[in-house]
Amino acid sequence: MKLGKLLSEEQIVMEVEAKEHWLSIVELVDCLVKTNKLSVSQREEMLEAFRVREEFVSTGIGSGVAIPHAFSDDLEDVIAVFGRSKDGIDYQALDNEPVHFIVLFIVPRKNYQLHLQTLAAIAKMFTNWEILRQLRVAKSPAEVLQILDSKPSRASA
Repeated sequence: MKLGKLLSEEQIVMEVEAKEHWLSIVELVDCLVKTNKLSVSQREEMLEAFRVREEFVSTGIGSGVAIPHAFSDDLEDVIAVFGRSKDGIDYQALDNEPVHFIVLFIVPRKNYQLHLQTLAAIAKMFTNWEILRQLRVAKSPAEVLQILDSKPSRASA
């Protein structure tokens, strides 16, 4: 599964305004509400699911990447949003480095296998240093989408 297939230009936040871990998650969930991927009535439930998940273990996987994820009983398909922070956000990542790229996604609870596949595909994509470099300098949501939808080269971390 390619991340680019889960996103539209409206689901790409070129500069996350939040400077703090939790507030960045709220901002990205609000983007899903704004783009009608998530209903207003689902917002609080999903924020609670993310809060519980983040208290359990950091979703900062290292190399400047965080992948906050949660389950929903109300969704039929995976939904996602991508956010970039040029300054970086402290996610208490595994490598203690600030997070510059956040891929937040929600998976239908009934499809746990899809959750694992989505998480693995996203994590694999973000081990590619060339993709990280391109995302750092991308100028528009369309450019980010093109990068995330491209066939990754074999260059990886």
